[in-house]
Amino acid sequence: MTTRRAANFAIMSAAALAMAPSLAKAQTLRPIVLPPPRADFGISLARALTMRRSTREFDPRPLSPPVLSELLWAAYGVNRPTTADRTAPSWRHARETDVFAVMAEGVWRYDAIKHVLVPHLAGDVRAQTGVQDFVGTAPLNLVYVSNAEHLIGVSREEQHRVAAADIGFIGQNVYLYSASEGLACVFRASLDTDRLARTLELGETQFIMFSQTVGYPRA
Repeated sequence: MTTRRAANFAIMSAAALAMAPSLAKAQTLRPIVLPPPRADFGISLARALTMRRSTREFDPRPLSPPVLSELLWAAYGVNRPTTADRTAPSWRHARETDVFAVMAEGVWRYDAIKHVLVPHLAGDVRAQTGVQDFVGTAPLNLVYVSNAEHLIGVSREEQHRVAAADIGFIGQNVYLYSASEGLACVFRASLDTDRLARTLELGETQFIMFSQTVGYPRA
């Protein structure tokens, strides 16, 4: 008998193939193989919660590879390799969320299983990830994309409600890691999702919910 987990894995595999970027648009980008996150990083949970805040002033310098690696792992990485389960929960184990990293050189999709950033789109589209000026110069904007194919059997309204909750877990993970490492961070809902979806050439079943900006704080 096919289990729910096996069915979800099959759906995820098909979706990954459908999302493969065109060679013409991603050929100038290379995969970013992220270094393994440290086994013990950050500060106590109590201190991280005390220091968690939204900040809208960012230094434009890129995040270092180790910081980028740990940030993405904390957000939605695999914390149980035998089952590929994540640091953030998802409704009915659907794993309907994809995390896109939008940086100055282009857009990558985070492959949590391999812990690598997969090229998706060349070019600087950071300004499209929100309506505020700082998003265009901040080093990293995370765009959270949900896939309705993973949320079969519920209404569109319910799909959006589930997706919002699951992304909220991821966003809080990003906030807590940012607080523990002294990074600036803000979770955002103000963005032209339709325009950005066209730019990213998302599939018909994919929809953008939120974005989150992360970087070093401006001095």
